[in-house]
Amino acid sequence: MNRIHFLLCLLLPTVLGPTLIAADKQTPRPNIVVFISDDHSVLDSQAYGSTEARTPNMAKLAADGVKFTHAFVASPSCGPSRTAMLTGLWPARNGAEPNHRRKNPDIASLPPTLRALGYEVVAIGKVAHGGQGNDHGFDHFEGPNPGFEDTAAVAKFLSTRDATRPLCLFVGTRHPHTVWSTDITYDPAAVQIPPTHFDDPVARSERARYLTDVTKADALLGEVRALAREKLSADTLFIYTADHGAALPFAKWTLYDAGIRVPLIIAWPGHLQAATLNDAIVCWPDLLPTFIELAGGQVPAGLDGKSFAGLLRGTATTHRDRVFSTHSGDGQYCVYPIRSVRTREWKYIRNLHPEFQYHTHMSRATGPHRPLFWDTWVAAAKTNPAAAAVVKRYLEHPAEELYDLNADPHELRNLAADPRHGPRLAALRAELEAWMQQQRDAQTVFGEPLLLGQSVTNVVPPTPQKKSAP
Repeated sequence: MNRIHFLLCLLLPTVLGPTLIAADKQTPRPNIVVFISDDHSVLDSQAYGSTEARTPNMAKLAADGVKFTHAFVASPSCGPSRTAMLTGLWPARNGAEPNHRRKNPDIASLPPTLRALGYEVVAIGKVAHGGQGNDHGFDHFEGPNPGFEDTAAVAKFLSTRDATRPLCLFVGTRHPHTVWSTDITYDPAAVQIPPTHFDDPVARSERARYLTDVTKADALLGEVRALAREKLSADTLFIYTADHGAALPFAKWTLYDAGIRVPLIIAWPGHLQAATLNDAIVCWPDLLPTFIELAGGQVPAGLDGKSFAGLLRGTATTHRDRVFSTHSGDGQYCVYPIRSVRTREWKYIRNLHPEFQYHTHMSRATGPHRPLFWDTWVAAAKTNPAAAAVVKRYLEHPAEELYDLNADPHELRNLAADPRHGPRLAALRAELEAWMQQQRDAQTVFGEPLLLGQSVTNVVPPTPQKKSAP
């Protein structure tokens, strides 16, 4: 998305004014369907201004409902993000801090609260991370792979369920998570390379593969929405969103907006005015508290998530004034803890250990999850200053980063050392520190880091242990 499109997303809600229709208090509890894609950056969608991503079903959903322009996740990797959604708690409080770690056993999940209100709560596909679906109290769970390539499991479930109960259905696809498809449907020469990347033929080919899978996710979204229309009542709230940004540099595994700002599109016939924007700041831990309130229940006390049902009912126009995000690592691939606070106009990032090298699967994995472009960038960096600057910025981060998001939406110009912004830096630093204390964030380093100057070694995935013969 270019700067003009970005500014339009910010300004249009003000121009359009109220976007919601007041709800009838006698309306029965709605069905709720949430479609979740995996690793989809918000700007790679027609609905959010992309001129290259072919996502007609996302665009149709936005035309039929409300597009939230400031939706964020708690963490930019799969497990922590999804667990925060299902518990309403940020990672330091639920225990699922690094990727793949389960929540603490004593932490309650929120699906049982909906069940107690009479809802059937179901997850099909990648909703919870990996095999963690059974940790969260769903009535029915099929995952993580059903729904990856087709919607047969969703169709079967909707055709055989007890239709007398209201339904909260989560459907998750792994598209566009790596490994990306090889049946490329985009022209690599025509794709738009983000300004944070180095433009070369390999990067273009990889981006074309990623966009191909974005379009596959969009097709599955359209199929699930058609099934919901066929099998469920007209009073169905339908949501599209993603767990975080793409597995590309300066996106997933980072706290830049490309990593934490996600699409959130909601259609609810008879309740939400079509083709409108909402610029309220909301986040993934807010989703289930919102569903609980819409279902007529009491949101459990002590959550980090806050219901934004008022935005959907037309009784509120604002929600949060800032959002916090955390990243604590992903195995040995990414040992680099980061924290941030984002207001509407500013982002402050604290890199807890700037003496560590920053790495991810992109730079340390072996096998198909390692994109081909990284090695070409490193090779080009030996003679090309532009490539060298990208590689250095990827590997080395300062202790503090400060960005003016209106003037610099791609977060390219770090203002932390600019004395003109000293008071703002100090204020945001203090806010983040206070929040970390409130969260009882131990700032744990999960894994063994590489220090600046150390030789880079690839991480070899563990070999599954074979059971001994009896």
